[in-house]
Amino acid sequence: MANDHWGAWSGGGSPFAIGSKKLGMWLFILSDSLTFSVMLFAYSYLRIANPDWPTPFNSHSIIFASVMTFCLLSSSLTMVKAVGAASQGHRKAAVWWILATILGGVLFVVLHTQEWLGLLQNGVTPFGNPWGVPLFGATFFALTGLHMTHVTLGIVYLAVIAWGFGNGRFKAEDVEISGLYWHFVDLVWMFILPLVYLMSTEI
Repeated sequence: MANDHWGAWSGGGSPFAIGSKKLGMWLFILSDSLTFSVMLFAYSYLRIANPDWPTPFNSHSIIFASVMTFCLLSSSLTMVKAVGAASQGHRKAAVWWILATILGGVLFVVLHTQEWLGLLQNGVTPFGNPWGVPLFGATFFALTGLHMTHVTLGIVYLAVIAWGFGNGRFKAEDVEISGLYWHFVDLVWMFILPLVYLMSTEI
């Protein structure tokens, strides 16, 4: 009876019917989700607790943020294409789709950096801002900075995967796992966009 119970796994790298790499990525995503959840909750609490919370964004800022969102969501679509091509054994196509994903990520980082520079020029810093509550600058740069760090690391990660998969060093599973990370980064942004930007828009 005991042998039948454990018959599905007789040792090796997949005790949960999932590859160890993929399991590791899911565990990382779970732990990272908790980190972002805490930061989003902290930002929401401070936003509600301070009735004079700054509203530095206008229609131009929202359009700019929408363009950034478009770049990131488009990169999610190209990542899906990359995973599909890799699973079918089309290495060259998969690499090109990964490179397209990287391009979307790079555009997002460039646009986000320009936004940061614009805010810094207007006096917004992690230690204060000209509109009142100094915690706005601290929470804004902490939350968006952490996300942009994840995007930047994801770009490097995808570049390594593209190189390795193109040279036959990585398997389709590795492309799929990198896709899990990238989709997670994109999903986090979909929480940051309404909470940080839309709720801090000047009416």
